[in-house]
Amino acid sequence: MTERVTAERAAEIYESTKQWGRWGEADERGALNLLTPEVVARAATLARKGSVVSCGRRLATRPAPDNFSPALHFMAPAGDVVGTGHPNDLQSTGDFVGVAFHGMAVSHIDALCHVFVERQMWNGFSADDVTSRGAKRNSIAAAFGGITGRGVLLDIPRLRGVEWVEPGDAITADELEAAREAEAVELESGDIVLISTGRDARRAVHGAWDLSEGLAGLDPECVPWLAEKDLALLGSDGVSDPLPGSAHAWSMPVHQCMLVGLGVHLLDNLQLDRLAAACAEEQKWEFLFTVAPLHIGGGTGSPVNPIAVL
Repeated sequence: MTERVTAERAAEIYESTKQWGRWGEADERGALNLLTPEVVARAATLARKGSVVSCGRRLATRPAPDNFSPALHFMAPAGDVVGTGHPNDLQSTGDFVGVAFHGMAVSHIDALCHVFVERQMWNGFSADDVTSRGAKRNSIAAAFGGITGRGVLLDIPRLRGVEWVEPGDAITADELEAAREAEAVELESGDIVLISTGRDARRAVHGAWDLSEGLAGLDPECVPWLAEKDLALLGSDGVSDPLPGSAHAWSMPVHQCMLVGLGVHLLDNLQLDRLAAACAEEQKWEFLFTVAPLHIGGGTGSPVNPIAVL
């Protein structure tokens, strides 16, 4: 573990950007409230070419250095037994899927009940509200209607002129601003911001590695910049925080500040290489973006396959 930010500075960033009560004392949607019908309608106009790009990873069912908890996938039944039962039975196949989606391998969304600061989550609700039966507050059910808005990709490898950001490197707020300027996009309240680090390009060359020992992410000083932009959702091909984290209570300050203080849901482990290539080809880094979390009552998040439409 390292000290990317002092505990004192992390706490200062958290307190200075916190938005509890902005949408009322009972609010559980956080920054998703920024996705008004008007914002969504404007985002829909960005789907001009009709090019559809998935930003989700294939469900990883085999163990790897970056996948300690493989998803379970069983056929029940498979085609090799079709037609061997009663002749009047419907000939069909089916399967079972089980997944522990938090971690480094599955594209997922973090609900606002996923992380606590001093045993409190978004809007001041207590950690005691998340029980063994599920979350009573801030669960992913708050997003059951789906998430649709204007997506903006900030491509950091393109900005740096490299194929990927090295594991463990921290992206600065100045780089986020420089990427925005290079792409000639203005960020607006309610935007969905995606940060590309080139994780999959590196994996294609060097293979899987233990991401806990090194993963690119955002310097904690990016949080005030993100708060100023008033985004509705933040996503990354990593987990937003660089790893390894700091060796104190603020080990993942981007997660802690965004989820708990700002009420911004996080998209982790996206696959952004396809989207980065499509944006570069079109010279357009804004698009219609949709996320459809599973309706998991009391869930701390959900696996997702987000879709960008250019």
